[in-house]
Amino acid sequence: MDFTRRTFGIAALGAAAAPAMLTAGAGQAVARSGIASTDSDGLAMVDPELREGAKLILSRPLPDPLDHKAILGMRAKAPPPPAALPSPAPAVELRRVPGAQGQPDVGVAVIGARRDGVLRPAVLHIHGGGFIVGRMEDTFPASQALAEELDCVVVEVDYRLSPETRFPGPLEDCHAALVWLHGNAEELGVDRDRIAIKGESAGGGLAAMLAIAARDRASVPLCFQVLIYPMLDDRTGSTRHVPPFIGTIGWNEAGNVVGWTSLLGQPAGMASVPPGAVPARVENLAGLPPAFIGVGAIDLFVDEDIAYAQALIRQGVPTQMLVVPGAYHGFDFIAPASRAARTFTASWKLALGAAFLKASGDRPGT
Repeated sequence: MDFTRRTFGIAALGAAAAPAMLTAGAGQAVARSGIASTDSDGLAMVDPELREGAKLILSRPLPDPLDHKAILGMRAKAPPPPAALPSPAPAVELRRVPGAQGQPDVGVAVIGARRDGVLRPAVLHIHGGGFIVGRMEDTFPASQALAEELDCVVVEVDYRLSPETRFPGPLEDCHAALVWLHGNAEELGVDRDRIAIKGESAGGGLAAMLAIAARDRASVPLCFQVLIYPMLDDRTGSTRHVPPFIGTIGWNEAGNVVGWTSLLGQPAGMASVPPGAVPARVENLAGLPPAFIGVGAIDLFVDEDIAYAQALIRQGVPTQMLVVPGAYHGFDFIAPASRAARTFTASWKLALGAAFLKASGDRPGT
């Protein structure tokens, strides 16, 4: 497979929640555990088609320490975002929409809106980046492709990053964009009964938070939530640790502590957290929209994602769970042509399309 520094940077800093962040020290973590790797690169458990991407990730360690200065440096050095796909791909329209009360307006990108009298489903998409980096522009091409494939409208959210903006600021930005989408459905050609949310990594965590907030506030009814290797639990890496062969490629325990601490404004893993800030700590999950949760088997988030899926199922939420053997964090963006990535992407798209169909009830004109 062909990988370039630009390809890696876009995937890492944008859609895949900075897979290269804090990979420095991953090998040392294995050594400290006393468990030896079965190969010199520590890649024995990685799907063979994903190994080239894994090596590229591991070749780009981050500054140590990853303090605020380093985070600002990462943002400044991020490669330019990929160009939006040209026509006839769905157009990208940039807008500013009202923020929550007392909060600034929120930047959004509306993709695929058509005012032709046909109401289409919609997806509110939230980019990844560990809560500290990432840009909505990085995922424009993928969202254009999704809008075309599922004949839907996609709205991207330019939420504020941490640590400059703590919780609930980023969540409020996402909720404001969702409320705007729902309130302007007719103008955008959107069916209010077929609005879903989707996010990767930190974006998946924010999507899970958003589903909970929308339920609790009775603000916007959602038909589905797509959580791609979502970042759900601040205790991972702080008070709970994973086996040494998990979370060593792409996003590790140290990075998780930085990301959650930046968002929460308090050390990750404390006994209490702000209500609604950490989905894995929310006890009442009943009444949430049906969910698809997908994650790699050697992704740092595999345990917490499986646990969240189990909690949803126990509380009556229809949930589909997919765990991909040999897959690390962000693998589908790093190696999109691999069989693992193609199967993974097809699975969540099928689930999302089925949710749209079920919500429509096969109504004429939808």
